Amino acid sequence: MDEFKNTTGIQKAPLGVGTLYFIGIGGIGMSAIARYFNTQGARVSGYDKTPTVLTRQLEAEGIEIHYEEDLLLIPKEVDLVVYTPAIPASHAELQFYQNNNYKVVKRSDVLKIITESSFNICVAGTHGKTTVSTMIAHILRHSGYGCNAFLGGISANYQTNFWSNEKNVCVIEADEYDRSFLKLSPNVAVITAMDPDHLDIYGTAEEFENAFIEFAKKVKKGGELVTRFGLTRSNEFEAEKQCTYSLNSNDANVYASEIKVEKGSYVFDVVAKAWTMKEVTLHMGGLHNIENMVAAIIVAKDLEIADQKIKDAVADFKGVRRRFEYVVKNKEHILIDDYAHHPEELRALISGVRSLFKQKLVLVFQPHLFSRTKDQADGFAEVLDLCDEVILLPVYAARELPMEGVSSEMILEKMIIPNKKVLSKEEVKNWVKESSPKLLVMAGAGDIDVLIQEVKVLLEIQ
Repeated sequence: MDEFKNTTGIQKAPLGVGTLYFIGIGGIGMSAIARYFNTQGARVSGYDKTPTVLTRQLEAEGIEIHYEEDLLLIPKEVDLVVYTPAIPASHAELQFYQNNNYKVVKRSDVLKIITESSFNICVAGTHGKTTVSTMIAHILRHSGYGCNAFLGGISANYQTNFWSNEKNVCVIEADEYDRSFLKLSPNVAVITAMDPDHLDIYGTAEEFENAFIEFAKKVKKGGELVTRFGLTRSNEFEAEKQCTYSLNSNDANVYASEIKVEKGSYVFDVVAKAWTMKEVTLHMGGLHNIENMVAAIIVAKDLEIADQKIKDAVADFKGVRRRFEYVVKNKEHILIDDYAHHPEELRALISGVRSLFKQKLVLVFQPHLFSRTKDQADGFAEVLDLCDEVILLPVYAARELPMEGVSSEMILEKMIIPNKKVLSKEEVKNWVKESSPKLLVMAGAGDIDVLIQEVKVLLEIQ
């Protein structure tokens, strides 16, 4: 593809701003953009609700952050205010800036401007987008091809969700929430899944799918659309060049074959009509991650990166924080942490664990959002029934207020397996002390990650 040539000279310091303030700076997408401007020499500060490992890292990088919604703490001399849609409209700091004629924009607007003049590889999907975008960015970085990365997760190889390079190529996690991804201009678009989500925003499954079809239309002339084989309404995609991928279906344009498990890792071939890449080794759990890597390899091949460089990069890929991440892995205990918060993500997670381990599987799950719990309760119950034992934490509200009649018990009551219960975080810790589980998976997109670290300590002393 000629479109993949002449990609040097990253755009520097767009928007002509020297001072930026981020409301919700601790969000994974917000922090990547904050890091971008910080590396460009802008003065960056921000607010978030609570301190986290990520906000502490931002502070260590020289970004000033406060954790109180307080107009006395915000900068008054600021060129641009960036906010995440997860921030409520009633937020005092956001209202102050909006009511006093400051330039206030959403995160997606800034990302749009940053990437307007670059060659963009944009990865979208209800689930899988963080892993695939990180895989692509890692291959480009490890192989020496180079890229700028704006990721929705922390790369375990580099311990960051952003990095820059002189190459005018950007790998971007394209977020469907609030229709943000429709502001991007992909040269290559990847769609991993279109399972309905965010119905509080979209209203219906059809409208949610419509947004992905619109995203596919954003592919620039001469570019490529890479989609998971079998997506709903895939016949409505209109891109000139399209490529489908699959875990193991030879009806897809590219798929994995000869999959083997060797010492807890996967070894497989990647097969296309015109080429085969033999003996690819992936040290990341979950069969779905083989499929994710097939998508990443398609993009790398189109960039004309040599096969051996791709294979070396894949073998060195350490994964993404909170995506099938081994927190404890020894002879006594296995503790796996995953960000899964949608029924199909949980299905892939459970299937991946089952493919590697034969022990009793206990899963601790924290439902994320009352609206999602209400909309997906049947799906959650069906998938959680695939485990041997399930512990549900109370629903993590995030940006929402409680909904009458919606709770973790709603899921519990629909489940069939006998070993199920709802526990508080403190009760989970007591259960771990008493039960000493051999294979424990903890999943969710809320604040369960804090509990996971506490459980890690408990398991390691047993």
